[in-house]
Amino acid sequence: MRKLRIATMVTGHFATPPPADVIYAPMDIAVAVSEGLAKRGHSVTFFAPEGSRIKVSKIETVGLKPLRHNGELAILAGPNVGGAERAKIYGLWDQFLLSAIYKEALKSKFDIIHVHPVDRALPLAYAIRNVPTVYTLHDPIYKWRAEVFRMFSSPNQYYVSISDSQRLPAPDLNYLATIYNGINTKEIPFYEKPKGNYLLFVGRLHPEKGVAEAVEVAQKTGDDLIILGPPVTGEYWDKKVKPYLGEKIRHIGVVSRKELYEYYGNAKATLVPIQWEEPFGLVMIESMATGTPVIAFCRGSVPEIVADGKTGFIVNTMEEMVEATKKVNAINRNNCRVHIEESFGIKRMIDNYEKAFMRLVENKSV
Repeated sequence: MRKLRIATMVTGHFATPPPADVIYAPMDIAVAVSEGLAKRGHSVTFFAPEGSRIKVSKIETVGLKPLRHNGELAILAGPNVGGAERAKIYGLWDQFLLSAIYKEALKSKFDIIHVHPVDRALPLAYAIRNVPTVYTLHDPIYKWRAEVFRMFSSPNQYYVSISDSQRLPAPDLNYLATIYNGINTKEIPFYEKPKGNYLLFVGRLHPEKGVAEAVEVAQKTGDDLIILGPPVTGEYWDKKVKPYLGEKIRHIGVVSRKELYEYYGNAKATLVPIQWEEPFGLVMIESMATGTPVIAFCRGSVPEIVADGKTGFIVNTMEEMVEATKKVNAINRNNCRVHIEESFGIKRMIDNYEKAFMRLVENKSV
């Protein structure tokens, strides 16, 4: 098999791995794919800020210091730096790394450029067309974003969707493949018999994730609820979540990976009451990998990830979610684990990226 020369980039905001208080799923996926392809003999150059540690062929920092490292760089706290200016700084930090990638691409040093922050790279990929750029789409394709993708479209740009449902708003884009996110189940313990009898919520504590709905379910069922996620402030949290915290509903905050798996594995079920068309859900596959079933609203990628009645329940209303908690103990936890090993394992994800990349560089039909 031909060995590829791949450049990849996720963010210039922080080093890899990120600070302990940062939850950033695209980073986990990018590192897994990059390290997996490098282990198979492909030359992978990972562009990231100073301090990054990734098991790839080469880490290229181009002298960039991360914006986040034991706090924030002074530039973000300096005078005349408001919200708009901060957004510009974040964008420019990413574009500095991307510019370095495309500067090398002009010298024909890469066969493929694999980019995760698609919005930042579009102008460069549109202008420099001697090498294919593959974007992994981690966010929903909103109408405005689809319009931008079409505006910058060129024959050298391809998209990887992380679920089929993600494509629905823009089925006409130049897709290379749908590749589900994968996890290394060897690093995740299986809990055949959970020690707890609580419901679990994991994720950002924002309205679209449905943490308030998780609280409402727990109140109606009488179950304990553990909430894991970075602390937030604001009207949503202060009015819809914080007043209900106590002995039965607890916000733990951010925990280590080891503790996270313990919370997953000892839960009765993980609630995913999403209020948006989520393109994927690492929380769901992590939970099921430990053996804990998922109860989720039928939105976005949920029907592609949860096997209804086998690894959890897919519901449409709050009432259905409440009822599902009463029968979740009937789910065979071993089925949850096997489902993830077979459909969402890290090897399968890396296989699919390798196949897609090879098909692209060998000029086969994509």
